[in-house]
Amino acid sequence: MEGSQAWAGRDDLAVPSAGLAEDTSCRHVERLGGQEFSDSAYCQARRRIPLAVFLGLVEGVAAAVRGTSEDCRWRGHRLWVEDGSSVSMPDAPELQARFGQPSGQRPGCGFPVAKLLALFHVETGMLLRMTTAPLRSHDMAGAGAISSELEPGDVLLGDRGFCSYAHLAILIGRGVFAVFRMHQRLNVDFTPGRPTARRKGPYPRPQGLPSSRWVLTHGPWDQVVAWPKPKARPEWMTAEEYATLPDEILVRELRYEVATPGYRVRRLTLATTLLDAAMHPATELAEVYYKRWRVEHDFRHLKITMNMDVLKCMTVDGVLKELAMYAIAYNLVRSAMLESARTQRVDPDRLSLIDGLRWLTGMPGDGDTPMLVVNPCRRGRYEPRVKKRRPKKYMRMTKPRREYHEDLIQQWFAA
Repeated sequence: MEGSQAWAGRDDLAVPSAGLAEDTSCRHVERLGGQEFSDSAYCQARRRIPLAVFLGLVEGVAAAVRGTSEDCRWRGHRLWVEDGSSVSMPDAPELQARFGQPSGQRPGCGFPVAKLLALFHVETGMLLRMTTAPLRSHDMAGAGAISSELEPGDVLLGDRGFCSYAHLAILIGRGVFAVFRMHQRLNVDFTPGRPTARRKGPYPRPQGLPSSRWVLTHGPWDQVVAWPKPKARPEWMTAEEYATLPDEILVRELRYEVATPGYRVRRLTLATTLLDAAMHPATELAEVYYKRWRVEHDFRHLKITMNMDVLKCMTVDGVLKELAMYAIAYNLVRSAMLESARTQRVDPDRLSLIDGLRWLTGMPGDGDTPMLVVNPCRRGRYEPRVKKRRPKKYMRMTKPRREYHEDLIQQWFAA
């Protein structure tokens, strides 16, 4: 990638390490470091640092994540969750060409948005890997690559967007187990011994039958079936990769009721490659999938608490460096939370991340283990999805800024 040419002479742009120092300026870096230098010199020096250095730091932190997660296992498995999100960035031509902007916005009226795909450790909330892609790309385009960091025996959680034959077959080949919500287009029938939809033969073919082959039943809403390999290859796989997948895979399908008030979904159907009902009961799988919602909190901490929602860099190279620094800063905070959780003997997810962030920014020289704020247990808490604070009543920008300037000039001459 080409080197970043942004930020030089701009003292209103935040540095990549703003994950800990919040939204600060290049001028503020002089105060933080206790050194004297110009904004231009700082930006040029930062621009010369290769992206590989930042990625190497992320990999080093990821190695620490693997070691940290050894004592946080479920039935001998490490739990991981993958999910997608997005971040906005300045309206620069290079970023527009790379990531694109929402289709509902006219050119010159919106901002580029990058699709994010991240892999978190469920119990500690630490970030193992994060990738970027253009806005108009499916999460599955990077799911196969991001799960390559997992080890045999790990369990991966995900929503229905990741539940596909190809993805499950890839994970099975790597020895990684999956617990996904069933895709809405897949037909599920828990009738023991039920027939399978014919893929060949004369018309008319029976309608409403699932394409999977029934194998055995563990309960009224718990069964093992064989998923056949679809004829159509997904766009995110090459023909050579798709040809290596098996003709069918064994998948366990189970369904359960959701009794928590405030939840929009009352019944969930899961697809998992953990086939043994004695070793992995359906009730425990439902409890494990409930932890998938922690990824929403992890993204909220990254984007809202640590101000990653809107990036500041003006080039692709700078955006990737900025995201890498956010990942490093986030895992540093999570590491402090994990040490505090061990000392206080509580779940790391109950500790206040913003308190950990404040402790790191003002950490004394001795670096003692922090005693962070422990939040009350809020399991099952629900709130309405509404905002009380009214936004300012400004009109939306529906045309390029230069057209507004021309309108103002015409109004001035008309007056």
